[in-house]
Amino acid sequence: MAQAMRREPGHSLFATDGKPHPLQDTLVGVTLVLGVLAFVTAQFHSLHLLSSWAGLVGILTGGYGQFISATTRERFLLIVGLGAAAVGFYLGMAHGGLFG
Repeated sequence: MAQAMRREPGHSLFATDGKPHPLQDTLVGVTLVLGVLAFVTAQFHSLHLLSSWAGLVGILTGGYGQFISATTRERFLLIVGLGAAAVGFYLGMAHGGLFG
């Protein structure tokens, strides 16, 4: 018997529910940018202030984003940003901390 095939968006990692989520998307972008900034600047000992503060703010925005996220795509990208922010934060703390 022939049946109509429907594509199920729930099986894709980047599937969305078709609704706009401007706050969640903003938090994803901010977390990713801060995570990359913290991770890259943590590689330099003299930039510990920037890496530790960017990492801390990235962890906080990513945590709140996880709390209110609606789709798997948002959660996946938030975890990537959170991981980079956490590594940058911890290396920044090891190099001198939040206040020098």
